[in-house]
Amino acid sequence: MLRIGVDLGGTKIEAIALDRSGRVMARERIATPQHDYPATVRAIAGLVDGLEARLGAPARVGVGTPGAISAATGRIKNANSTCLNGQPLRDDLQSALGREIRIANDANCFAVSEATDGAARGARVVFGVILGTGVGGGLVVDGRPLSGANAIAGEWGHNPLADEAPGLPCYCGRVGCVETWLSGPGMAVDHARHGGGALDAATIAARAEAGDAACEATLQRYVDRLSRALAAVINIVDPEVIVLGGGLSSITRLYAEVPARWGRQVFSDQVLTRLLPPLHGDSSGVRGAAWLWPMEEGE
Repeated sequence: MLRIGVDLGGTKIEAIALDRSGRVMARERIATPQHDYPATVRAIAGLVDGLEARLGAPARVGVGTPGAISAATGRIKNANSTCLNGQPLRDDLQSALGREIRIANDANCFAVSEATDGAARGARVVFGVILGTGVGGGLVVDGRPLSGANAIAGEWGHNPLADEAPGLPCYCGRVGCVETWLSGPGMAVDHARHGGGALDAATIAARAEAGDAACEATLQRYVDRLSRALAAVINIVDPEVIVLGGGLSSITRLYAEVPARWGRQVFSDQVLTRLLPPLHGDSSGVRGAAWLWPMEEGE
């Protein structure tokens, strides 16, 4: 049976249809209605209806969203697209489409994609990391996303980063969160604090590769912080594979330098966890939404 994945972003909504082998049968992208929840529901339903009409077949539908569904209320919480917060998105989409809909946090969808047919295919326990404007994470066990009792499994970005003082304020109201150090803006702030001037993360990484000493120092601080933050994840979850996503995942030296350092904090005589770049890149989120419906026996 076809699977349709929808990636609900702040500026765009993307939908793809996958066949049972994971081949993309159709894809469509539209702008996200701004600050308009009813229009967002209609837009998602319209994308699904349009893809099914083009392909002439019904599909199972999964949706990746910012935030998560609250276990207490059944409504969206923690979404940076604030018009979603407090809304019964799953119920409204199920009503609009007349079928069961599966919804997961967008970082969970990224992890599902890479665990299903991406870089971590075949691994039982996979941690997917988003390093971009923010820092997110998703945990997949045996191909299924682990949500947790509070629907926050994998949200390592809002843990404190040890051995960093004074901490930086985070938008969540806490101080010293991993996100404030390891996001793209966090790298830029750290560079400026050390006298390097106003540069974005991509420029810092490029200049470090070109031999700029100040940018190299910033990148080395970043590598050290990322290795310590991921070591804490390994100590708790012990994944077989960690896959990096988001804009900073394109910094190729992370894949060698971070594992070379994280063993100092991992409680083991050796670290077998692999750190890998994503196979599907920017498409992982929308593919993972489709794979919220895993393959079943007989398909």
